[in-house]
Amino acid sequence: METEKRYSEMSEYELQQEIARLREKARKAEQLGIVNEFAVLERKSLMAQAYLMNPDEFVPGKIYAIHGDPGTYFKIDYMNGVFAWGYRLNGDGKEEGLPISMLKKEEQG
Repeated sequence: METEKRYSEMSEYELQQEIARLREKARKAEQLGIVNEFAVLERKSLMAQAYLMNPDEFVPGKIYAIHGDPGTYFKIDYMNGVFAWGYRLNGDGKEEGLPISMLKKEEQG
């Protein structure tokens, strides 16, 4: 059995193929009403997308809008690979890590 490659080991082409595959599986899960599987596949797709982005474009101390969550903003404390670590404004103040693909590049402040 072939072992799966990590997203960090995939080429740009392989990542794009994986994202397309995950989106198709997520679409089918959504049509079948399998909410949990849909959510997992969406998250995997976001993770793969993060590896197609440049982490250097996200700056600690800046505030970014969160894709798919209108009116919610995230302040980056530090970067670790393709994850931005920080907290949501107007959230509970707990630190969390988000894949950079969840953040909109046009920072708010």
